[in-house]
Amino acid sequence: MPHPRAWLEDVRPCPYADQLASGFRLLRFNQPLEREYRAHAQDSTYSVKRIALYGAILIWLAFAAFDFALVHSPVIWWMFAVRLSVFSLLLIFAGLLIQGRHAHLLQPLSVVSIMALGVGAAVVVGIAHITDPTYPYEGLLLVCMAAYFLIGLRFREALGCSLAVLVAYVGGELFAGVPLSRLISNLLFLLIGNAMGAIGCYLLEYKSREHFLISRLMRLLADHDSLTGLHNRRSFNRQFEQLWRQAQREGHSLALLLSDIDHFKAYNDRYGHQAGDKVLERIGGLLKDAARRPLDMAVRLGGEEFAVLLYDIDQAEALQRAEVLRKNLELLAIEHQGSATAPIVTISIGVSCFPPTDSGTLAKHYEQADRALYKAKAAGRNQVMS
Repeated sequence: MPHPRAWLEDVRPCPYADQLASGFRLLRFNQPLEREYRAHAQDSTYSVKRIALYGAILIWLAFAAFDFALVHSPVIWWMFAVRLSVFSLLLIFAGLLIQGRHAHLLQPLSVVSIMALGVGAAVVVGIAHITDPTYPYEGLLLVCMAAYFLIGLRFREALGCSLAVLVAYVGGELFAGVPLSRLISNLLFLLIGNAMGAIGCYLLEYKSREHFLISRLMRLLADHDSLTGLHNRRSFNRQFEQLWRQAQREGHSLALLLSDIDHFKAYNDRYGHQAGDKVLERIGGLLKDAARRPLDMAVRLGGEEFAVLLYDIDQAEALQRAEVLRKNLELLAIEHQGSATAPIVTISIGVSCFPPTDSGTLAKHYEQADRALYKAKAAGRNQVMS
Protein backbone atom coordinates (compact mmCIF):
# COMPACT_ATOMS: atom_id res chain seq x y z
CA MET A 1 0.00 0.00 0.00
CA PRO A 2 1.52 3.37 -1.00
CA HIS A 3 2.37 5.92 1.67
CA PRO A 4 -0.46 8.50 1.96
CA ARG A 5 1.95 11.28 1.04
CA ALA A 6 3.83 9.49 -1.72
CA TRP A 7 2.27 11.95 -4.19
CA LEU A 8 4.52 14.69 -2.79
CA GLU A 9 7.46 13.19 -4.64
CA ASP A 10 5.70 14.10 -7.88
CA VAL A 11 5.61 17.82 -7.04
CA ARG A 12 9.04 18.29 -5.44
CA PRO A 13 11.20 20.32 -5.26
CA CYS A 14 8.77 22.84 -3.77
CA PRO A 15 9.03 24.46 -0.31
CA TYR A 16 5.47 23.49 0.63
CA ALA A 17 5.82 19.89 -0.55
CA ASP A 18 9.27 19.59 1.06
CA GLN A 19 7.90 20.80 4.41
CA LEU A 20 4.96 18.41 4.22
CA ALA A 21 7.30 15.54 3.46
CA SER A 22 9.76 16.35 6.26
CA GLY A 23 7.03 17.02 8.84
CA PHE A 24 6.62 19.67 11.53
CA ARG A 25 5.79 17.88 14.78
CA LEU A 26 7.52 20.65 16.73
CA LEU A 27 5.11 23.13 15.08
CA ARG A 28 7.87 24.97 13.31
CA PHE A 29 8.55 25.44 9.60
CA ASN A 30 11.80 26.20 7.87
CA GLN A 31 12.53 29.86 7.31
CA PRO A 32 11.21 31.84 5.45
CA LEU A 33 8.16 29.55 5.33
CA GLU A 34 7.60 30.17 9.03
CA ARG A 35 7.37 33.92 8.42
CA GLU A 36 4.90 33.33 5.59
CA TYR A 37 2.72 31.13 7.80
CA ARG A 38 2.72 33.63 10.66
CA ALA A 39 1.71 36.46 8.33
CA HIS A 40 -1.07 34.24 6.97
CA ALA A 41 -2.23 33.32 10.49
CA GLN A 42 -2.23 36.96 11.56
CA ASP A 43 -4.35 38.02 8.59
CA SER A 44 -6.79 35.13 8.92
CA THR A 45 -7.40 35.63 12.67
CA TYR A 46 -7.47 39.43 12.82
CA SER A 47 -11.26 39.78 13.04
CA VAL A 48 -11.54 36.82 15.43
CA LYS A 49 -9.04 38.35 17.83
CA ARG A 50 -10.78 41.70 17.76
CA ILE A 51 -14.12 40.08 18.60
CA ALA A 52 -12.47 38.02 21.34
CA LEU A 53 -10.96 41.16 22.89
CA TYR A 54 -14.28 42.99 22.92
CA GLY A 55 -15.96 39.91 24.37
CA ALA A 56 -13.28 39.66 27.07
CA ILE A 57 -13.96 43.26 28.12
CA LEU A 58 -17.69 42.58 28.54
CA ILE A 59 -17.13 39.32 30.43
CA TRP A 60 -14.56 41.00 32.69
CA LEU A 61 -17.11 43.68 33.60
CA ALA A 62 -19.69 40.98 34.31
CA PHE A 63 -17.30 39.23 36.69
CA ALA A 64 -16.64 42.55 38.45
CA ALA A 65 -20.37 42.83 39.14
CA PHE A 66 -20.32 39.18 40.24
CA ASP A 67 -17.63 40.03 42.82
CA PHE A 68 -19.80 42.67 44.46
CA ALA A 69 -22.65 40.19 44.70
CA LEU A 70 -20.48 37.48 46.33
CA VAL A 71 -17.94 39.27 48.52
CA HIS A 72 -19.08 41.44 51.43
CA SER A 73 -15.83 42.51 53.06
CA PRO A 74 -13.33 45.34 52.63
CA VAL A 75 -11.16 43.19 50.32
CA ILE A 76 -13.74 43.80 47.60
CA TRP A 77 -12.05 47.14 46.90
CA TRP A 78 -8.70 45.45 46.34
CA MET A 79 -10.43 43.05 43.99
CA PHE A 80 -12.10 46.00 42.26
CA ALA A 81 -8.72 47.74 41.85
CA VAL A 82 -7.32 44.67 40.09
CA ARG A 83 -10.40 44.41 37.88
CA LEU A 84 -10.15 48.11 37.00
CA SER A 85 -6.44 47.86 36.14
CA VAL A 86 -6.98 44.94 33.76
CA PHE A 87 -10.07 46.62 32.29
CA SER A 88 -8.08 49.80 31.56
CA LEU A 89 -5.35 47.77 29.88
CA LEU A 90 -7.89 45.96 27.68
CA LEU A 91 -9.51 49.27 26.73
CA ILE A 92 -6.15 50.63 25.57
CA PHE A 93 -5.58 47.54 23.43
CA ALA A 94 -9.10 47.79 21.99
CA GLY A 95 -8.48 51.43 21.08
CA LEU A 96 -5.31 50.51 19.21
CA LEU A 97 -7.11 47.82 17.24
CA ILE A 98 -10.10 50.05 16.41
CA GLN A 99 -7.74 52.51 14.73
CA GLY A 100 -6.75 49.73 12.31
CA ARG A 101 -3.17 50.99 12.01
CA HIS A 102 -1.55 48.55 14.38
CA ALA A 103 -2.20 45.14 12.83
CA HIS A 104 1.42 44.15 13.50
CA LEU A 105 0.71 44.48 17.23
CA LEU A 106 -2.22 42.09 17.14
CA GLN A 107 -0.30 38.96 18.14
CA PRO A 108 1.69 40.47 21.03
CA LEU A 109 -1.41 42.32 22.24
CA SER A 110 -3.35 39.07 22.24
CA VAL A 111 -0.67 37.42 24.38
CA VAL A 112 -0.50 40.33 26.81
CA SER A 113 -4.29 40.52 27.02
CA ILE A 114 -4.77 36.87 27.92
CA MET A 115 -1.87 37.09 30.39
CA ALA A 116 -3.45 40.14 32.01
CA LEU A 117 -6.82 38.43 32.23
CA GLY A 118 -5.37 35.23 33.68
CA VAL A 119 -2.97 36.78 36.16
CA GLY A 120 -5.58 39.37 37.13
CA ALA A 121 -8.17 36.65 37.74
CA ALA A 122 -5.66 34.64 39.79
CA VAL A 123 -4.89 37.68 41.94
CA VAL A 124 -8.61 38.36 42.43
CA VAL A 125 -9.16 34.75 43.54
CA GLY A 126 -6.26 34.96 45.99
CA ILE A 127 -7.56 38.20 47.49
CA ALA A 128 -11.09 36.81 47.80
CA HIS A 129 -9.88 33.64 49.52
CA ILE A 130 -8.38 35.71 52.33
CA THR A 131 -11.87 36.14 53.75
CA ASP A 132 -14.07 33.80 51.68
CA PRO A 133 -12.61 30.32 50.94
CA THR A 134 -15.73 29.43 48.90
CA TYR A 135 -15.08 32.07 46.22
CA PRO A 136 -15.02 30.15 42.86
CA TYR A 137 -11.64 29.69 41.22
CA GLU A 138 -12.87 27.73 38.19
CA GLY A 139 -12.97 30.87 36.06
CA LEU A 140 -9.19 30.50 35.66
CA LEU A 141 -9.81 27.41 33.58
CA LEU A 142 -12.05 29.47 31.29
CA VAL A 143 -9.20 31.91 30.76
CA CYS A 144 -6.87 29.05 29.88
CA MET A 145 -9.40 27.57 27.46
CA ALA A 146 -9.73 30.98 25.80
CA ALA A 147 -5.94 31.03 25.32
CA TYR A 148 -5.99 27.56 23.79
CA PHE A 149 -9.01 27.87 21.53
CA LEU A 150 -10.72 31.26 21.22
CA ILE A 151 -8.14 33.91 20.35
CA GLY A 152 -5.95 32.07 17.87
CA LEU A 153 -2.71 31.88 19.83
CA ARG A 154 -0.05 29.48 18.66
CA PHE A 155 0.46 26.42 20.85
CA ARG A 156 3.65 27.66 22.53
CA GLU A 157 2.11 31.05 23.29
CA ALA A 158 -1.09 29.53 24.69
CA LEU A 159 0.84 27.03 26.81
CA GLY A 160 3.12 29.77 28.17
CA CYS A 161 0.16 31.99 29.07
CA SER A 162 -1.67 29.18 30.82
CA LEU A 163 1.39 28.15 32.83
CA ALA A 164 1.86 31.79 33.90
CA VAL A 165 -1.77 31.86 35.08
CA LEU A 166 -1.24 28.66 37.09
CA VAL A 167 1.89 30.08 38.73
CA ALA A 168 0.00 33.28 39.61
CA TYR A 169 -2.84 31.20 41.05
CA VAL A 170 -0.50 29.18 43.27
CA GLY A 171 1.18 32.37 44.48
CA GLY A 172 -2.16 34.00 45.26
CA GLU A 173 -3.47 30.97 47.15
CA LEU A 174 -0.30 30.68 49.21
CA PHE A 175 -0.58 34.38 50.05
CA ALA A 176 -4.21 33.84 51.09
CA GLY A 177 -3.22 30.92 53.32
CA VAL A 178 -5.37 28.29 51.59
CA PRO A 179 -4.78 24.82 53.10
CA LEU A 180 -2.20 22.83 51.13
CA SER A 181 -4.52 19.85 50.58
CA ARG A 182 -7.17 22.09 49.01
CA LEU A 183 -4.56 23.93 46.93
CA ILE A 184 -3.24 20.65 45.56
CA SER A 185 -6.77 19.46 44.75
CA ASN A 186 -7.63 22.69 42.96
CA LEU A 187 -4.31 22.76 41.12
CA LEU A 188 -4.78 19.17 39.95
CA PHE A 189 -8.17 20.11 38.49
CA LEU A 190 -6.64 23.07 36.65
CA LEU A 191 -3.69 21.01 35.40
CA ILE A 192 -5.95 18.30 33.97
CA GLY A 193 -8.07 20.93 32.24
CA ASN A 194 -4.93 22.58 30.85
CA ALA A 195 -3.58 19.25 29.63
CA MET A 196 -6.77 18.66 27.66
CA GLY A 197 -6.67 22.20 26.30
CA ALA A 198 -2.99 21.91 25.35
CA ILE A 199 -3.58 18.68 23.40
CA GLY A 200 -6.49 20.24 21.56
CA CYS A 201 -4.52 23.43 20.84
CA TYR A 202 -1.56 21.43 19.52
CA LEU A 203 -3.80 19.46 17.17
CA LEU A 204 -5.53 22.62 15.97
CA GLU A 205 -2.25 24.35 15.16
CA TYR A 206 -0.89 21.21 13.51
CA LYS A 207 -3.96 21.01 11.27
CA SER A 208 -3.79 24.76 10.62
CA ARG A 209 -0.19 24.45 9.47
CA GLU A 210 -0.98 21.39 7.38
CA HIS A 211 -3.90 23.17 5.72
CA PHE A 212 -1.68 26.18 5.02
CA LEU A 213 0.92 24.02 3.28
CA ILE A 214 -1.63 22.03 1.26
CA SER A 215 -3.62 25.10 0.19
CA ARG A 216 -0.43 26.93 -0.86
CA LEU A 217 0.73 23.83 -2.72
CA MET A 218 -2.60 23.43 -4.49
CA ARG A 219 -2.55 27.08 -5.50
CA LEU A 220 0.99 26.67 -6.76
CA LEU A 221 0.01 23.63 -8.81
CA ALA A 222 -3.04 25.43 -10.18
CA ASP A 223 -0.93 28.38 -11.34
CA HIS A 224 2.13 26.54 -12.64
CA ASP A 225 2.93 24.12 -15.41
CA SER A 226 3.59 20.68 -13.95
CA LEU A 227 6.43 19.83 -16.35
CA THR A 228 8.55 22.98 -16.34
CA GLY A 229 7.45 24.65 -13.10
CA LEU A 230 6.78 27.89 -15.01
CA HIS A 231 3.60 29.91 -14.65
CA ASN A 232 0.75 28.64 -16.81
CA ARG A 233 -1.52 30.65 -19.12
CA ARG A 234 -4.19 31.18 -16.46
CA SER A 235 -1.68 32.60 -14.02
CA PHE A 236 -0.16 34.74 -16.77
CA ASN A 237 -3.52 36.23 -17.78
CA ARG A 238 -4.35 37.11 -14.18
CA GLN A 239 -0.99 38.50 -13.13
CA PHE A 240 -0.38 40.40 -16.35
CA GLU A 241 -3.35 42.67 -15.63
CA GLN A 242 -2.08 43.33 -12.10
CA LEU A 243 1.47 44.06 -13.25
CA TRP A 244 0.22 46.27 -16.08
CA ARG A 245 -1.83 48.41 -13.67
CA GLN A 246 1.13 48.62 -11.28
CA ALA A 247 3.50 49.60 -14.11
CA GLN A 248 1.13 52.37 -15.21
CA ARG A 249 0.90 53.70 -11.64
CA GLU A 250 4.68 53.67 -11.20
CA GLY A 251 5.51 54.91 -14.69
CA HIS A 252 7.37 51.78 -15.86
CA SER A 253 7.36 49.87 -19.13
CA LEU A 254 6.62 46.19 -19.62
CA ALA A 255 8.07 43.88 -22.26
CA LEU A 256 6.61 40.61 -23.50
CA LEU A 257 8.92 38.02 -25.05
CA LEU A 258 6.87 35.43 -26.94
CA SER A 259 8.77 32.38 -28.16
CA ASP A 260 8.39 29.06 -29.97
CA ILE A 261 10.82 26.14 -30.12
CA ASP A 262 11.76 25.73 -33.76
CA HIS A 263 10.50 22.54 -35.43
CA PHE A 264 9.54 20.98 -32.10
CA LYS A 265 7.03 18.59 -33.67
CA ALA A 266 9.85 17.21 -35.81
CA TYR A 267 11.95 16.79 -32.65
CA ASN A 268 9.21 14.76 -30.96
CA ASP A 269 8.72 12.65 -34.09
CA ARG A 270 12.44 11.84 -34.30
CA TYR A 271 13.45 11.50 -30.64
CA GLY A 272 10.17 10.71 -28.88
CA HIS A 273 7.94 12.64 -26.51
CA GLN A 274 9.97 11.72 -23.43
CA ALA A 275 13.04 13.36 -24.94
CA GLY A 276 10.83 16.28 -25.96
CA ASP A 277 9.71 16.71 -22.35
CA LYS A 278 13.34 16.89 -21.24
CA VAL A 279 13.95 19.64 -23.80
CA LEU A 280 10.94 21.56 -22.47
CA GLU A 281 12.28 21.23 -18.93
CA ARG A 282 15.73 22.54 -19.93
CA ILE A 283 14.23 25.47 -21.81
CA GLY A 284 11.99 26.15 -18.83
CA GLY A 285 15.14 26.45 -16.71
CA LEU A 286 16.57 29.03 -19.14
CA LEU A 287 13.37 31.06 -18.95
CA LYS A 288 13.42 30.97 -15.14
CA ASP A 289 16.95 32.39 -15.25
CA ALA A 290 15.74 35.12 -17.61
CA ALA A 291 12.95 36.14 -15.20
CA ARG A 292 14.68 36.15 -11.83
CA ARG A 293 13.67 39.65 -10.75
CA PRO A 294 10.71 39.74 -8.32
CA LEU A 295 8.18 41.18 -10.81
CA ASP A 296 9.34 39.26 -13.89
CA MET A 297 7.44 36.17 -14.99
CA ALA A 298 8.34 33.11 -17.08
CA VAL A 299 5.36 31.29 -18.60
CA ARG A 300 4.64 28.13 -20.52
CA LEU A 301 1.61 29.06 -22.57
CA GLY A 302 1.15 25.55 -23.94
CA GLY A 303 2.99 22.99 -26.03
CA GLU A 304 6.28 24.51 -27.23
CA GLU A 305 5.08 28.11 -26.76
CA PHE A 306 6.69 30.15 -23.97
CA ALA A 307 6.62 33.75 -22.78
CA VAL A 308 8.68 35.99 -20.53
CA LEU A 309 7.12 39.12 -19.04
CA LEU A 310 9.74 41.68 -17.97
CA TYR A 311 8.97 44.59 -15.65
CA ASP A 312 10.55 48.07 -15.87
CA ILE A 313 12.53 47.52 -19.07
CA ASP A 314 12.86 49.43 -22.37
CA GLN A 315 12.79 48.10 -25.92
CA ALA A 316 16.56 47.92 -26.40
CA GLU A 317 17.16 46.03 -23.16
CA ALA A 318 14.25 43.69 -23.87
CA LEU A 319 15.74 42.80 -27.26
CA GLN A 320 19.12 42.24 -25.63
CA ARG A 321 17.59 39.93 -22.97
CA ALA A 322 15.79 37.99 -25.71
CA GLU A 323 19.02 37.59 -27.66
CA VAL A 324 20.82 36.31 -24.54
CA LEU A 325 18.03 33.76 -24.08
CA ARG A 326 18.33 32.60 -27.70
CA LYS A 327 22.10 32.25 -27.43
CA ASN A 328 21.91 30.41 -24.12
CA LEU A 329 19.75 27.76 -25.76
CA GLU A 330 22.28 27.43 -28.57
CA LEU A 331 25.02 26.93 -25.99
CA LEU A 332 23.17 23.88 -24.66
CA ALA A 333 23.74 22.31 -28.10
CA ILE A 334 20.80 19.92 -27.86
CA GLU A 335 20.96 17.74 -30.96
CA HIS A 336 18.06 18.17 -33.43
CA GLN A 337 18.71 16.36 -36.70
CA GLY A 338 15.10 16.87 -37.75
CA SER A 339 15.38 20.67 -37.78
CA ALA A 340 15.45 22.58 -41.07
CA THR A 341 17.05 25.53 -39.27
CA ALA A 342 20.06 24.11 -37.42
CA PRO A 343 21.41 20.74 -36.22
CA ILE A 344 20.56 21.78 -32.65
CA VAL A 345 17.41 22.90 -30.85
CA THR A 346 16.78 26.63 -31.41
CA ILE A 347 14.12 29.15 -30.51
CA SER A 348 12.42 32.08 -32.22
CA ILE A 349 11.40 35.10 -30.13
CA GLY A 350 9.06 38.02 -30.77
CA VAL A 351 9.38 41.08 -28.53
CA SER A 352 6.73 43.67 -27.73
CA CYS A 353 7.50 46.55 -25.37
CA PHE A 354 4.77 48.89 -24.15
CA PRO A 355 5.25 52.14 -22.20
CA PRO A 356 3.10 53.13 -19.21
CA THR A 357 1.17 55.64 -21.35
CA ASP A 358 -0.13 52.80 -23.53
CA SER A 359 -3.76 51.94 -22.76
CA GLY A 360 -3.77 48.63 -24.63
CA THR A 361 -5.09 45.35 -23.30
CA LEU A 362 -3.37 42.03 -22.83
CA ALA A 363 -4.87 40.81 -26.12
CA LYS A 364 -3.38 43.79 -27.98
CA HIS A 365 0.12 43.35 -26.56
CA TYR A 366 0.00 39.62 -27.04
CA GLU A 367 -0.96 40.19 -30.66
CA GLN A 368 1.99 42.57 -31.13
CA ALA A 369 4.42 40.01 -29.71
CA ASP A 370 2.81 37.28 -31.81
CA ARG A 371 3.32 39.32 -34.98
CA ALA A 372 6.97 39.84 -34.04
CA LEU A 373 7.31 36.08 -33.47
CA TYR A 374 5.78 35.41 -36.90
CA LYS A 375 8.35 37.76 -38.44
CA ALA A 376 11.16 35.84 -36.73
CA LYS A 377 9.84 32.56 -38.10
CA ALA A 378 9.35 34.00 -41.58
CA ALA A 379 12.92 35.32 -41.56
CA GLY A 380 14.32 31.81 -41.08
CA ARG A 381 13.73 31.12 -37.35
CA ASN A 382 16.33 31.11 -34.56
CA GLN A 383 16.03 34.90 -34.45
CA VAL A 384 14.73 37.76 -32.28
CA MET A 385 12.32 40.25 -33.83
CA SER A 386 10.24 43.17 -32.57
